[in-house]
Amino acid sequence: MNLQLTGHQVDITPSIREYVVSKLERINRHFEQVIDVNVILSVQKLDQTVEATVHLSGKDIHVACHDADMYAAIDGLVDKLDRQIIKHKEKFQEGRHGASPKRAAS
Repeated sequence: MNLQLTGHQVDITPSIREYVVSKLERINRHFEQVIDVNVILSVQKLDQTVEATVHLSGKDIHVACHDADMYAAIDGLVDKLDRQIIKHKEKFQEGRHGASPKRAAS
């Protein structure tokens, strides 16, 4: 997994980088075919925004989260991303291995 971390109007400290990397390991546990992850951290007045684009085999997933605290925004982002990746994984496996309802009925 290639990780690109970018900060807009915010300095990315080693602790924030470490926190993001540790949280994104959760995604790799659910779906090993993650190719690239681009994370953008930005600050606008009192709003902390974290955006991520994950490039999977066959699909790109984009998620954004806003919060007053950067760490809480990262947590929210990873939760949303985790849900979407699990949903994609289920569809991916269902299409490859499961029987479609049309075939099962006939």
